[in-house]
Amino acid sequence: MKILLVDDEPAMLDVMADLLADLGHETVTVSNGMRALEALDREPLRVVITDWMMPTMDGLELVRRIRASGRQRYVYVIMLTALAGPEKYLEGMRAGADDFVSKPISIEELEVRLRVAERIIGLQENVRLLEGILSICMYCKKVRASEAAWTSIEHYVEQRSDASFSHDVCPACYESQVAPELRALEPPPE
Repeated sequence: MKILLVDDEPAMLDVMADLLADLGHETVTVSNGMRALEALDREPLRVVITDWMMPTMDGLELVRRIRASGRQRYVYVIMLTALAGPEKYLEGMRAGADDFVSKPISIEELEVRLRVAERIIGLQENVRLLEGILSICMYCKKVRASEAAWTSIEHYVEQRSDASFSHDVCPACYESQVAPELRALEPPPE
Protein backbone atom coordinates (compact mmCIF):
# COMPACT_ATOMS: atom_id res chain seq x y z
CA MET A 1 0.00 0.00 0.00
CA LYS A 2 1.20 3.53 -0.74
CA ILE A 3 1.05 5.82 2.29
CA LEU A 4 1.35 9.60 2.61
CA LEU A 5 3.60 10.44 5.54
CA VAL A 6 3.38 14.00 6.92
CA ASP A 7 5.84 15.34 9.51
CA ASP A 8 7.95 18.48 9.82
CA GLU A 9 10.87 16.59 11.36
CA PRO A 10 13.06 15.05 8.62
CA ALA A 11 14.49 12.46 11.03
CA MET A 12 10.98 11.29 11.96
CA LEU A 13 10.02 11.06 8.28
CA ASP A 14 13.08 8.89 7.63
CA VAL A 15 12.38 6.60 10.60
CA MET A 16 8.70 6.22 9.70
CA ALA A 17 9.48 5.64 6.00
CA ASP A 18 11.94 2.91 6.99
CA LEU A 19 9.40 1.29 9.34
CA LEU A 20 6.76 1.36 6.64
CA ALA A 21 9.17 -0.07 4.07
CA ASP A 22 9.97 -2.91 6.51
CA LEU A 23 6.22 -3.61 6.60
CA GLY A 24 6.10 -3.71 2.79
CA HIS A 25 4.62 -0.27 2.15
CA GLU A 26 5.71 2.51 -0.16
CA THR A 27 5.68 6.10 1.12
CA VAL A 28 5.33 9.62 -0.15
CA THR A 29 6.78 12.05 2.41
CA VAL A 30 5.97 15.74 2.91
CA SER A 31 6.78 18.26 5.63
CA ASN A 32 3.42 19.94 6.33
CA GLY A 33 -0.31 19.86 5.76
CA MET A 34 -0.31 22.13 2.70
CA ARG A 35 2.15 19.86 0.92
CA ALA A 36 0.07 16.87 1.98
CA LEU A 37 -3.03 18.32 0.29
CA GLU A 38 -0.97 18.95 -2.85
CA ALA A 39 0.24 15.33 -2.78
CA LEU A 40 -3.33 14.06 -2.37
CA ASP A 41 -4.38 16.14 -5.38
CA ARG A 42 -1.53 14.67 -7.48
CA GLU A 43 -2.19 11.01 -6.78
CA PRO A 44 -4.90 8.88 -5.19
CA LEU A 45 -3.25 8.07 -1.87
CA ARG A 46 -5.67 6.25 0.42
CA VAL A 47 -3.81 6.32 3.77
CA VAL A 48 -2.28 9.33 5.52
CA ILE A 49 -0.15 9.19 8.64
CA THR A 50 0.26 12.73 9.91
CA ASP A 51 1.93 14.43 12.81
CA TRP A 52 -0.29 16.78 14.79
CA MET A 53 2.06 19.71 15.40
CA MET A 54 3.59 21.17 12.23
CA PRO A 55 4.18 24.62 10.77
CA THR A 56 2.17 26.07 7.88
CA MET A 57 -0.75 23.67 8.43
CA ASP A 58 -0.92 21.28 11.36
CA GLY A 59 -2.30 17.76 11.26
CA LEU A 60 -5.66 18.71 12.72
CA GLU A 61 -6.33 21.27 9.99
CA LEU A 62 -5.08 18.80 7.39
CA VAL A 63 -7.62 16.22 8.55
CA ARG A 64 -10.42 18.80 8.54
CA ARG A 65 -9.57 19.82 4.97
CA ILE A 66 -9.36 16.21 3.78
CA ARG A 67 -12.83 15.57 5.19
CA ALA A 68 -14.25 18.84 3.81
CA SER A 69 -12.81 18.28 0.33
CA GLY A 70 -15.43 15.73 -0.69
CA ARG A 71 -12.87 13.39 -2.23
CA GLN A 72 -14.33 10.61 -4.31
CA ARG A 73 -12.36 7.92 -2.55
CA TYR A 74 -12.10 7.69 1.22
CA VAL A 75 -8.75 8.69 2.77
CA TYR A 76 -7.95 6.87 6.01
CA VAL A 77 -6.07 9.20 8.41
CA ILE A 78 -3.90 8.16 11.35
CA MET A 79 -2.85 11.00 13.65
CA LEU A 80 0.59 10.49 15.14
CA THR A 81 1.49 12.76 18.05
CA ALA A 82 3.34 13.24 21.29
CA LEU A 83 0.21 14.92 22.70
CA ALA A 84 -1.56 12.49 25.00
CA GLY A 85 -4.76 12.29 26.97
CA PRO A 86 -8.42 11.75 26.25
CA GLU A 87 -9.02 15.43 25.38
CA LYS A 88 -6.46 15.32 22.57
CA TYR A 89 -7.74 11.97 21.38
CA LEU A 90 -11.29 13.33 21.16
CA GLU A 91 -10.12 16.52 19.46
CA GLY A 92 -8.31 14.51 16.78
CA MET A 93 -11.24 12.18 16.24
CA ARG A 94 -13.72 15.07 16.06
CA ALA A 95 -11.56 16.68 13.38
CA GLY A 96 -12.04 13.52 11.33
CA ALA A 97 -9.05 11.30 12.12
CA ASP A 98 -9.73 7.58 11.87
CA ASP A 99 -7.06 6.55 14.34
CA PHE A 100 -4.86 8.24 16.89
CA VAL A 101 -1.45 6.94 17.91
CA SER A 102 0.86 8.41 20.55
CA LYS A 103 4.61 8.69 19.97
CA PRO A 104 6.82 6.76 20.27
CA ILE A 105 5.08 4.11 18.20
CA SER A 106 6.13 0.48 17.94
CA ILE A 107 6.38 -1.29 14.60
CA GLU A 108 3.89 -3.91 15.83
CA GLU A 109 1.32 -1.27 16.72
CA LEU A 110 1.86 0.47 13.39
CA GLU A 111 1.41 -2.82 11.53
CA VAL A 112 -1.88 -3.52 13.31
CA ARG A 113 -3.18 0.00 12.68
CA LEU A 114 -2.35 -0.29 8.98
CA ARG A 115 -4.14 -3.63 8.74
CA VAL A 116 -7.24 -1.90 10.08
CA ALA A 117 -6.76 0.88 7.51
CA GLU A 118 -6.54 -1.69 4.69
CA ARG A 119 -9.73 -3.40 5.90
CA ILE A 120 -11.63 -0.11 6.12
CA ILE A 121 -10.48 0.96 2.65
CA GLY A 122 -11.49 -2.45 1.27
CA LEU A 123 -14.92 -2.12 2.85
CA GLN A 124 -15.26 1.39 1.42
CA GLU A 125 -14.51 0.03 -2.06
CA ASN A 126 -17.14 -2.69 -1.61
CA VAL A 127 -19.70 -0.07 -0.58
CA ARG A 128 -18.76 2.01 -3.61
CA LEU A 129 -19.44 -0.98 -5.84
CA LEU A 130 -22.77 -1.72 -4.17
CA GLU A 131 -23.84 1.91 -4.53
CA GLY A 132 -23.05 1.58 -8.21
CA ILE A 133 -26.56 0.52 -9.26
CA LEU A 134 -27.60 3.06 -11.87
CA SER A 135 -30.97 4.22 -13.08
CA ILE A 136 -30.59 4.23 -16.88
CA CYS A 137 -33.06 5.28 -19.58
CA MET A 138 -34.05 2.24 -21.61
CA TYR A 139 -34.19 4.31 -24.81
CA CYS A 140 -31.34 6.83 -24.87
CA LYS A 141 -29.16 5.09 -22.23
CA LYS A 142 -28.64 8.29 -20.21
CA VAL A 143 -28.08 7.84 -16.46
CA ARG A 144 -29.98 9.63 -13.71
CA ALA A 145 -27.31 11.80 -12.06
CA SER A 146 -29.80 13.40 -9.64
CA GLU A 147 -33.57 13.68 -9.30
CA ALA A 148 -33.78 16.25 -12.13
CA ALA A 149 -30.65 15.63 -14.17
CA TRP A 150 -29.78 12.96 -16.72
CA THR A 151 -26.34 12.60 -18.28
CA SER A 152 -24.50 10.27 -20.61
CA ILE A 153 -23.25 7.08 -19.02
CA GLU A 154 -19.71 7.98 -20.11
CA HIS A 155 -19.82 11.33 -18.31
CA TYR A 156 -21.40 9.79 -15.22
CA VAL A 157 -18.78 7.05 -14.88
CA GLU A 158 -15.81 9.31 -15.71
CA GLN A 159 -16.89 11.79 -13.00
CA ARG A 160 -17.09 9.06 -10.36
CA SER A 161 -14.18 6.77 -11.17
CA ASP A 162 -10.82 6.48 -12.86
CA ALA A 163 -12.43 4.90 -15.92
CA SER A 164 -12.41 6.48 -19.35
CA PHE A 165 -14.17 5.45 -22.55
CA SER A 166 -13.17 4.66 -26.10
CA HIS A 167 -16.03 4.05 -28.52
CA ASP A 168 -16.19 1.23 -31.03
CA VAL A 169 -18.88 -0.80 -32.78
CA CYS A 170 -19.51 -4.44 -31.95
CA PRO A 171 -19.97 -6.88 -34.88
CA ALA A 172 -23.72 -7.27 -34.35
CA CYS A 173 -24.33 -3.51 -34.34
CA TYR A 174 -22.04 -3.10 -37.33
CA GLU A 175 -24.20 -5.53 -39.30
CA SER A 176 -27.52 -4.08 -38.13
CA GLN A 177 -26.64 -0.36 -38.04
CA VAL A 178 -23.50 0.57 -39.96
CA ALA A 179 -23.52 -1.84 -42.90
CA PRO A 180 -27.04 -0.86 -44.06
CA GLU A 181 -26.06 2.82 -43.99
CA LEU A 182 -22.91 2.09 -45.99
CA ARG A 183 -24.89 0.05 -48.51
CA ALA A 184 -27.34 2.92 -48.89
CA LEU A 185 -24.44 5.21 -49.82
CA GLU A 186 -23.14 2.87 -52.54
CA PRO A 187 -24.01 3.80 -56.09
CA PRO A 188 -26.61 1.49 -57.66
CA PRO A 189 -25.23 -1.31 -59.85
CA GLU A 190 -25.31 -0.64 -63.58
